Amino acid sequence: MTRKTRIRAALVTATAVVTAATVSVGVSAAGSEKPSKPTEKQIAALFDGWNAALRTGDAEIVADRYAKDAVLLPTVSNKVRTDRAGIVDYFEHFLQNKPVGKKVRTIVNVLDSNSAIDTGVYAFTLTDHDTGEKRVVEARYTYEYEKRDGVWEIVNHHSSAMPEG
Repeated sequence: MTRKTRIRAALVTATAVVTAATVSVGVSAAGSEKPSKPTEKQIAALFDGWNAALRTGDAEIVADRYAKDAVLLPTVSNKVRTDRAGIVDYFEHFLQNKPVGKKVRTIVNVLDSNSAIDTGVYAFTLTDHDTGEKRVVEARYTYEYEKRDGVWEIVNHHSSAMPEG
C-alpha cells in the first residue's frame, strides 16, 4: 500500500467516523426533543370541537371528547358523573334541549405540553323539547384537558349555573 493510498484510507475512515457520530448525535437530539406546548388559542379552540359534538345530538359522540376516567360536574344535574355511562346519560338528557354554547369569557392556562385548563363563563341557548321555548343559561365552567396518546381529552369538566345576583 502506497503512502498516498494509506492517507486516502485514513481520510475515508475518519470521514465515516465523523459522519456516524454526527448522525448518532442528530438522532439522539431528535429523540430527546420536548413536545412543544400548545398555545392558549389552541386550547380555547377545544371547546369548539366539544360544542360541535353537542350539535350532532349524539351523546356518544360528546362522551368521546372525555377521558375514560373523566369527572363531569354538569350544569343542569346534581349528579357527579365519573364514568362513560354516567356522562352519556347526562348528555342524552341535556341534548334533548338542543344546546348551543357560546363562550362569554375564557381564561386559558397551559400547564405543559400535555395538560391545560380552560375556565370562564359560557352561555347556552336551550330549546324546551316540549314547548319549543328558548332560554339562555349562563354558567361558569372549567375544562381540564390532558393530551393522551396524542389526543386532547377532557379529564375534568365542571359547569355551574351563574348565581342570581
